[in-house]
Amino acid sequence: MIQLAVSGCRGRMGERIAHLALKDSAFTLSALLEHKDHPKAQGTIFDIPIQTQVEALQGSDLLIEFTSPQATLEHLDYCRENGIKMVIGTTGLSEEEVKRIERAAGSIPIVYSSNMSIGVNLLFKLTEKLAQTAPGSYSVSIIEAHHVHKKDAPSGTAKTLAQIIEKSSQHRTQDIKSIREGEIVGDHKIVFESPEDTLILDHHAKSRDIFAKGALVAAKFLANKEKGLYHMQDVLGLNSL
Repeated sequence: MIQLAVSGCRGRMGERIAHLALKDSAFTLSALLEHKDHPKAQGTIFDIPIQTQVEALQGSDLLIEFTSPQATLEHLDYCRENGIKMVIGTTGLSEEEVKRIERAAGSIPIVYSSNMSIGVNLLFKLTEKLAQTAPGSYSVSIIEAHHVHKKDAPSGTAKTLAQIIEKSSQHRTQDIKSIREGEIVGDHKIVFESPEDTLILDHHAKSRDIFAKGALVAAKFLANKEKGLYHMQDVLGLNSL
């Protein structure tokens, strides 16, 4: 059984991860972390006390992290020093911050992905295949939409899609349009357009559970790993396709 810690437990993602983990016999919730300044940082969730100090991770096997870059890096250092595995879905990280994750993966196993959704990772693979196949006459644009609370734009998923397109083909993403409206969970549309036709790949997230469930799948994937950096494509076995 995996002793699981969840960071940002009062956030939208943290609450869903904790809720679903509680129903999964593969996990025991060992620690729930929240920022000390959060208005609901006191109290309990599922009768488990909420902690505000990183030392609360002591004794956990694995930490799932969907928070801010600052909190993620603080927890990364502690996990590396104490042999705690990590699943990181935090977005808005700089190149240097991503490099810190990569270096830490030399000591502990980490799954790091801009999007933990199984469906979105299938979208990544389909986008790669389409970019490799479509003639150079196609231009490519991306449209992403999220709730008004999302701080980073473009989304990490949109950036990943653009990177996939540019790495796997002669195409360049000409435009990424970001929309922030209401409580949109997450929509991504990739448009390949030529003078003759239009090809569209489209993913619509109905609830945050798709990300939470993917994070738990990633946590199980790390159960027998000693160290190394992995992505959801590795977790889902899509890199061999």
